[in-house]
Amino acid sequence: MEYFIIVIALLLLSFLIKKSLGNTEKNQNHFRNNRTFQHFQHNTQLEDDLESKRGTRSERALVSKLLESGIPSQTIFHDLYLKKYYENYSQIDLVVATKVGILVFEVKEYSGWIFGTGNKPQWLQVLNYGREKNYFYNPILQNAKHIDDLKKQLKQFENIPFYSIIVFYGDCTLKEINFVPKNTFIVKSRRILEVIEKILSENTPADYSNKREIVNLLEQSVKNGENEEVVFRHAKNIKNMLGKDRVFN
Repeated sequence: MEYFIIVIALLLLSFLIKKSLGNTEKNQNHFRNNRTFQHFQHNTQLEDDLESKRGTRSERALVSKLLESGIPSQTIFHDLYLKKYYENYSQIDLVVATKVGILVFEVKEYSGWIFGTGNKPQWLQVLNYGREKNYFYNPILQNAKHIDDLKKQLKQFENIPFYSIIVFYGDCTLKEINFVPKNTFIVKSRRILEVIEKILSENTPADYSNKREIVNLLEQSVKNGENEEVVFRHAKNIKNMLGKDRVFN
């Protein structure tokens, strides 16, 4: 009887492993079939970013996960500094160009409970069973501004869908998130591939008029981040915008 139970358990384990591998292969094939930008050159800059530890640890973990899932490296652009006007830049964590449009990611790392509303400027982090509360800027609005800055760069972006994806890393719980706008997704890191597959499968191909133009813009924005002066100036502009040094309590 004991031998029979062991055999059944082994067969069940084998089935679960095969199913898991099958799902992984299905996801990889699904993402690899996103051929819109695949004919462009392999993105060696992305590999350099991962080795040089550019961006945050969570951002690099996300990039690695996308690559492992089968998303082509030439469609992934990490740590972009998008030039706007004068010497101002918009820093974007991650952009993925797909057959259905442009995915723009904002990566966060938090613990505790997260509460937020799509149209309110501040979200709430609750720690220690309510004894500690911290406020942070609404990531939906933050990423919407990044998308707005991107759309202003190219005329063809007027006809291309953009999808905002806010990815939460860390030991946090999305306790209550309300009024999430259309084409915006709030997701824990473990379910990010599920969200991307949903976007790719439920939307029609985008009307790209000049894919090379888009790749050039995104590649240049990544290269801007190699310039220490650009990074320093951006950090200075953010600090000046927040104005915390002008608050005397």
